[in-house]
Amino acid sequence: MMHKTVSHYLDRFIDKIEARDALSGDERDALTGLPQKLVQTAARSRLVEEGETPTHCCTVVEGIVYRSKIAANGRRQIISFHVPGDMVDLHTVLFKVADHTIETVRNSAIVLIPHTAILKTAEEYPALARAFWYDTLLDASIQREALLNNGRRDARARTAHLFCELAVRLKRVGLVNGSSFELPLTQTDIADALGITPIHTNRVMAKFRNEGLIAFGGRSVTIFDWKALVAIGEFDATYLHLEGPSDLHL
Repeated sequence: MMHKTVSHYLDRFIDKIEARDALSGDERDALTGLPQKLVQTAARSRLVEEGETPTHCCTVVEGIVYRSKIAANGRRQIISFHVPGDMVDLHTVLFKVADHTIETVRNSAIVLIPHTAILKTAEEYPALARAFWYDTLLDASIQREALLNNGRRDARARTAHLFCELAVRLKRVGLVNGSSFELPLTQTDIADALGITPIHTNRVMAKFRNEGLIAFGGRSVTIFDWKALVAIGEFDATYLHLEGPSDLHL
């Protein structure tokens, strides 16, 4: 079931656009009028399989999804996480073959929008074409930061940085309550996103807990010392390009 604050499937996606640029009534109507199919998925459902030819873009309404690739030895690398309001795979409108897998973490609600409809809307409304382009550029910015995070920071800093990023992105779409938010990730998910082992992840999380920085359990996270976590993770939200009002203090 959709979150009670969502009146239309694309509300959060539209809100993110309008934090950067105001849309006209016609532009909003064009977005809300896109043909949409709501899909309620179970945990660990694959929305897009690497190697297939997608015909629709996936927009997250509820839950969290991730993009991943699998090495020849079977080990998974999570490339990015996506929260409600994200149109996960706009690039597939132009790419003919999916070069990675998109999968849900737990039960989720996803809206599928045909590529043909997105292309037609982009051609008819230049402001929306820019908005779609902006989102693909933002994905690239997040990927660059992830490359730095995993390549040049230690496990403690990587973990802190990931939690800071997800907190900011979830707060942006109204899904942080005080200093707490739902985050249904396993320690294996976190490890596969950060390029460390689950055992190492467990040790880092236990130390954060013992230091009174963060509580992580079940489906939720509470950050007790935001400034300390930001310092540990060397977190600077510039790469998230949060145009419009934003309060980064949880």
